[in-house]
Amino acid sequence: MSLTLSDVKRIANLARLDMDDNHAETVLGELNGIFALAEQMQAIDTTGVAPLAQPLSAVLEHLDLRLREDRVTETDQRAAYQAPAPKTEDGLYLVPKVIE
Repeated sequence: MSLTLSDVKRIANLARLDMDDNHAETVLGELNGIFALAEQMQAIDTTGVAPLAQPLSAVLEHLDLRLREDRVTETDQRAAYQAPAPKTEDGLYLVPKVIE
């Protein structure tokens, strides 16, 4: 896939970016470089390659992941956080209706 200068200008317009021609040409080259890299990566046969949990596991065979125990470490302070709010109900903040 390759973009054209008009594609870049259209994308910039949709994103509400003010982009002059010189900058658009620079961005065009960078985006096409990213697409070329993606195409190269898709062309590689990865059949039989196991996914890695992290990049270091490719070079370190017995890398133990240091995962912390999943436990609650902080106390519930919802009441203290909601005390300065103008209106709350059932643990929720009440705000004025903005959509009809």
